[in-house]
Amino acid sequence: MTKADDAQNPVMPSAEGLAKSARAASSRGLPPVHLWDPPDCGDLDMRIARDGTWFYMGTPIGRPELVRLFSTILRKDDDRYVLVTPVEKVGITVDDAPFVAVDFRVAGKGPEQTLTFVTNLGDEAVAGPDHPIRVERDPETGEPSPYILIRAKLEALIDRKSFYRLVEVGERAEHEGERWFGVRSSGVFFPIIPADELP
Repeated sequence: MTKADDAQNPVMPSAEGLAKSARAASSRGLPPVHLWDPPDCGDLDMRIARDGTWFYMGTPIGRPELVRLFSTILRKDDDRYVLVTPVEKVGITVDDAPFVAVDFRVAGKGPEQTLTFVTNLGDEAVAGPDHPIRVERDPETGEPSPYILIRAKLEALIDRKSFYRLVEVGERAEHEGERWFGVRSSGVFFPIIPADELP
């Protein structure tokens, strides 16, 4: 095989190779994955389950530090999730959202209130204009699935216990001409459910 053939048929990187590249790239905080445009090497047998568990070749990745490392090179390109380094890009499967918000802190009250969410991988985000909360509702059951944007198109599913706590700090307010129940953070009201649907 010639070098030209190699360029057209890049070798699929392994999880170990990606981890090595990620360590080099993330030595000074989150790497600038939005600036990288490496060759697309196809898809890797890696999956993030709805509960936030990462799998490689069907087996859970049991090392939290390795999962955290992979999460730093995760990017969303249109509807495809990829792990990206300066030299390679591979697609992975994400069942729902790549992160899970497992807790949050409340500071202040009223218009000054802030909600700081913590993910299963230790990321933090203060809900507000740059980190909006949105709620998807199952069209058949009406069951809500709340999310918060963590960074650049990457969201966290807010877990059930945190969602119940959100309801405790929620309020009724006007939103786009209708009365809603929702939560407020950093001066922004995030609607959760129409107020007339509350029990």
